[in-house]
Parts: sequence; structure tokens; C-alpha cells
Amino acid sequence: MAATASAGNLTRTTDEGDPAPGAEEGAPGRRLALDVHAKLRGMILSGELPPGSVVPQAKMARVLGVSRTPMREAFRLLQEEGLIESRPDQRARVRSVDPVDLDTVYGSRITLEALAAGITVRTLDEADLRRARDMLDLMHAYSNEARTEEWHAAHREFHQIATKAVGPDLQRILASLREHSDRYIRLAQLGDPASWSRARKEHEEILDALVRIDEATLVHTLARHLARTALSVLADIAPEYDPVTTRAALSMATGGQAANVSA
Repeated sequence: MAATASAGNLTRTTDEGDPAPGAEEGAPGRRLALDVHAKLRGMILSGELPPGSVVPQAKMARVLGVSRTPMREAFRLLQEEGLIESRPDQRARVRSVDPVDLDTVYGSRITLEALAAGITVRTLDEADLRRARDMLDLMHAYSNEARTEEWHAAHREFHQIATKAVGPDLQRILASLREHSDRYIRLAQLGDPASWSRARKEHEEILDALVRIDEATLVHTLARHLARTALSVLADIAPEYDPVTTRAALSMATGGQAANVSA
């Protein structure tokens, strides 16, 4: 019997790789599959499993200390999200960066996050603004120390604070879009080291607009900030692609005043 001695192992399996008795029945089995999915999803979005890499089910089951059953379900969920391509031999491959996906994610995020920020700006109290300030200070410190994972966690929380007044359904959509965006933000940071300092300046402008309760400036600044990330990555990976969704969302959010945003 193989026990879960390390943090990476998620359940018990027999020496043959089959689930231990009772380990994957009912709701606990579903929970395990979701845990495996979350682990693999994080590895893909962080770049630990880079685009184009082969991800064999059997090998990943051994690495994570689980059986094939939750691994198959996790792979199915990853395929539905478009993060992997399934192959008949069960050797899935991490999908390469798709410009259409990037354009769709950022077009959606610009539209919905600008809406949510406009609703939120008049509802924040001093504690919220202090927390947002703390997140920016952490992001600056983490960027100087090359602590990428911590930077992304603080970054997600900053954007969550700026949009917190909307209902739970929209919050879930925004959280999913932000997680999906992480992959592209990392590509922008790798492709353009100056993006770290540019992001700091843009986040400072967003916070300033929140503090001043300046809805118009907030929406414009936020939309331009998000669009710049998308356009920067697209200019690097698919310079011939026309990001019509991102540009249309940007134009809607800014009233057509930000058409000159570029990478």
C-alpha cells in the first residue's frame, strides 16, 4: 500500500496503482478528482507544465500518488477547459497558446471587470483601500525578489478588491477569468521585463482612481491595463492576429477613447 507521505500525494493507492478500498467512492471520489484537477491546472497555468509538453496519465498518477480514476476525470475537466489536448494513447499534451482564446479571455475580462469596478468604486471603505494598498506594496516587494507565485496571489486579490461589490455569480466568472489570465500575464512578464514596472504604475493609477472615487478614470485605466497585457502577448506570439474582441471591449469600456493602446 502506498501512503500519502508527501504534500503532493492526494490519496492512498495500492502498490498496483489502484485505489485503496473506499478511497474513491461517492462524494470523496469526486472531491479527489477536483483536487487532482486543481493541482494539474495550477501546474499548467504556472508554466511548470509548459505549452506543448506531453502529460501521460499514468506518470502523473504516480507523481501525485493517486489512481487512474481521479486522474481520468481531472484530464477530462482540463480538456473541457481547453488546457490540454487528449490523445488516444492517453498521453495528453498541454495546448499551445491560442490567440483566439487569449483574445476571448481578455475581451470578456475587460467588459466584466470594468462593469464590476464601476459598481464597486463607491462602496469601498477605508479598510478595503488599505488592503488594496497592502497588496500593491506586496506586489512591488515580490517582483523585486522574483517571488512570482506570491506576486500573482497578491495581484488577484488586488483586482478582487476593486470589483468586490458585484454578486457571487459574477464574482465566480471574474475569478475564473483571472485564473485563466495568469498564464498570459506570465508570458508577458517573461517576454518583456519592463512589464513589471509598467504594471506597478498602472495598478497605482487604478488605486488612485478608487481612492478619489473617480469612476470614469478607473474604468478607462483598468480597461487599458488589461488590454495592454493581451496586446503585448499577442504581439509576441501571433503578431499577425487581429484581436478584434479585445479592441472592441476596450472601445466599449472607454467610449472609444483608448483605440491607441498598444503592446
